[in-house]
Amino acid sequence: RFSLKYGWIFLLLAFCVLWVMFSNPNIADHIVAKLAEVNQSNISSFDVKSPTEPPKPTSFCSFHSVLPEDALELEFLKNYITWPETPSVPDNFSLTDTSHAAHSTFTILPRDGGGSWHVGDQLEVLIKINDFNGRPKKSGGDVVFARLHNPTVHAGVVGKVFDHHNGSYTAVFPLLWEGSAQVEVTLVHSSEAVTVLDRVNQEEPGRIFFQSLFHSGSVTEATNCNVCLKAPPEQLCNFTDTRTREPWFCYKPKTLKCEHRITHAFKGYVPQPTAKEAKLFQSGVNLKTSIQSSEPSRISILPKLKEMKTFFSDRNGEAMRANPAGYYYQGAWRALDGTSVHQFNNATAISQCLKGKVLHLYGDSTVRQWFEFLIAKVPDLKKFDLKTPPQTGPLMALDYKNNILLTFRCHGPPLRAYTLPVSQFHFVANELDSVVGGANTVVIFGVWAHFGVYPVEVYIRRLLSIRRAVVRLLTRAPDTLVVIRTGNPKRLTLRESLTTDDYYALQRDKILRAIFKEVNVKLLDAWEMTQAHYLPHDLHPPQPIIKNMIDVILSHICPQR
Repeated sequence: RFSLKYGWIFLLLAFCVLWVMFSNPNIADHIVAKLAEVNQSNISSFDVKSPTEPPKPTSFCSFHSVLPEDALELEFLKNYITWPETPSVPDNFSLTDTSHAAHSTFTILPRDGGGSWHVGDQLEVLIKINDFNGRPKKSGGDVVFARLHNPTVHAGVVGKVFDHHNGSYTAVFPLLWEGSAQVEVTLVHSSEAVTVLDRVNQEEPGRIFFQSLFHSGSVTEATNCNVCLKAPPEQLCNFTDTRTREPWFCYKPKTLKCEHRITHAFKGYVPQPTAKEAKLFQSGVNLKTSIQSSEPSRISILPKLKEMKTFFSDRNGEAMRANPAGYYYQGAWRALDGTSVHQFNNATAISQCLKGKVLHLYGDSTVRQWFEFLIAKVPDLKKFDLKTPPQTGPLMALDYKNNILLTFRCHGPPLRAYTLPVSQFHFVANELDSVVGGANTVVIFGVWAHFGVYPVEVYIRRLLSIRRAVVRLLTRAPDTLVVIRTGNPKRLTLRESLTTDDYYALQRDKILRAIFKEVNVKLLDAWEMTQAHYLPHDLHPPQPIIKNMIDVILSHICPQR
């Protein structure tokens, strides 16, 4: 009886304590935050650190975290994109010791076996990088692009560049057309600039910032938001998606509640490089600048020989093979992956291909370009006014006569966009889960341009959640066509180099291909289609390139035998 009596008293006291704790919202929020903090530390224990990764932050969120089940794949992907070691850049570094395009050269190497060049041969070009004083560089790590082209017939193909880690590089090209061909080599970044880009991405991943408005009644407050914020959890609104577990945080408003958030908007850039570091990003000097040839840069290509030996160079002790996705000839893209690309040159051809189809487009503005191209080229495809922002959507167009539905929706944070209602701010993975799919459904997405400012873990985490959704879609509707747009090179300035740089895009391009390698999807190689073209690089490729991209997509939708 004694034990029973005091047991009831203890139980009553415990109930009172719990009632006081959870009736006070501040105490309740504190408990939830602490539990989330413990959970976050458990997740972080699975993270794999690269040698250059800074120590794990002790705050509530982390730019460097992925889901526990993705830790091993994260390690593989980070190793897969490992860049050659680059020189350190101390505060007192000398610009004269860095890579300089004007003092660097390239040379076309003789054909293996001698003789003339023929279609089907592989062309090799030796590139030597020197510093501002003309001294040969002793290490690799420069970002170098190479292209073989013929302006007269609007032909072009991308070269594959091999880094020999000693200041020299080899670019290899397949010879795919008869006539002349000219080599073009570009120093995109010095190895020293790559060091700065890596440092900035690790040390200042929050160098762009977003803002959300919170509104209730007559009160409106604005706070900054990002993938991760340096603050204790009780000072943050946690908007992590419950389905994908993709993180997003805002600072709590002073008076309003987290549930009062109504908009998302990109607000600006925070950091500036030091004056010395800025010298590593000079257009016409060491930023996307042409390297000249020490000998003639043009060759003549004869017809293919009836019997031709296939070879892959090992001049430097490594097998070097050019394996481009395709090339341009007469301004038209010719795929080399087995896809037969056809020309859809008028509205009738496009409409007949899309008849009875539903096309769902997701991603950034480089995918929205395709939506805009199609409604401009097909008069019967009428855009329906959904009263939504034209840059972010959602957008919809309908061709009632041919039963064609076309939609576009932007991807979720960290989208850099003008003010967008959070009610329309959806993650691609969640959208894919709402697609029924089937033989008449085409899903197209491109998610890349807005992720360069963050460490690669943020992009890997996003793509893995999308891949899971794609696999679910193809499991329930295997006839669904899924097309993924890769990133592409762009015009660069100092500010753009620190946010949406080609170096960042190149790494994320490799990640995208690796993540979806074993999934039944089609890749639209925007990277090569932009780099191989005669027009200048642009984040939003010009109309001739977009037209070729649409032809590739339509060729996947309507393969002609």
